Amino acid sequence: MDRIGMAFLDRPSALEQVRLVKKIEDLGYESAWVAETRLARDAFSILGAFAANTSRITIGPGVVNTWTRGPALMAVTIATLNEMAPGRVVAGIGAYWDPLAWKQGIERRKPLTQMREYAGVLRRLLALEEGVTLEGELVKVRDLTLDLGHEAPRVPVDVPLYLGPTGPKMMELAGEIFDGVLINGLLSTDYTRWAVDHIKSGAAKSGKDPEEVDRPQFVNVAMADDASEARQVAKYLVTKYLGQQPHIAKASGLEEAFIARISQTMGGWPARPGGVEDAMRLVSDEIVDRLTISGGPAHCRSRIGEWVEAGASYPIIVPMTNNFDQIAEELAP
Repeated sequence: MDRIGMAFLDRPSALEQVRLVKKIEDLGYESAWVAETRLARDAFSILGAFAANTSRITIGPGVVNTWTRGPALMAVTIATLNEMAPGRVVAGIGAYWDPLAWKQGIERRKPLTQMREYAGVLRRLLALEEGVTLEGELVKVRDLTLDLGHEAPRVPVDVPLYLGPTGPKMMELAGEIFDGVLINGLLSTDYTRWAVDHIKSGAAKSGKDPEEVDRPQFVNVAMADDASEARQVAKYLVTKYLGQQPHIAKASGLEEAFIARISQTMGGWPARPGGVEDAMRLVSDEIVDRLTISGGPAHCRSRIGEWVEAGASYPIIVPMTNNFDQIAEELAP
């Protein structure tokens, strides 16, 4: 791979992520992403440490949601990160997921309308437009201007906006109004082809060249000398996501009744004790291999290009096993 990135979810520790980002920068990786998953860690705190400890690699959230951070807070946060790593920041945002949103009292409704309004305000604020106002259906701001910090140059904050969509309409919106699309992980190459078609359709609506829309994809990798050990790790994560994240389950292409059985066996979110392990018995090796890569280093290297062949711009590796250094070294460009 000429282009390759790495993403961190809830592992390893925050300080280990900082050590690893320096390593993958030295290895030639293009980008490093920090996700906000469940209520595990805040992405921007870690990204600030990335900015202070690297000099070349592109960094960004992949993704943070648009419901717990208003567009003004998101804009000032992105601007602050860009001040620390000028020209190296990409802002990945997403539409969140239930039941986590519901548990916080957030009623996610009309997500397409919300995202279009939110992205528009975010762009205007980052462009340093004076007195940004929008009385939208879901996003409302009044007479806002991004101040920026003392002595910070008052020039537009040029940070590309990427959307992390899953469904067809959000995928088309991403192609229409965003600079890039972060295609979800734990999904097959068939899904990638489908997603790229929708991204291109969205780009055509706004008269953009579809090839100008960057579309990296998260690819989940479990690496171990014992292939069965690696597959068990991958199966655990696949089962957990199919049972707990409805947008991933729906996009997987698996039958609804099968997904419902997995969720019921797990006991919802959070899963009951032993629920994930019980549900794993329902998930075949074929499903695991379709949605992830698991096996030894040579096998992982041989498969990493499949999602690019299906239309992704480049893979963003999401390690599932804890041998982060080995995965980084074996899959380096």
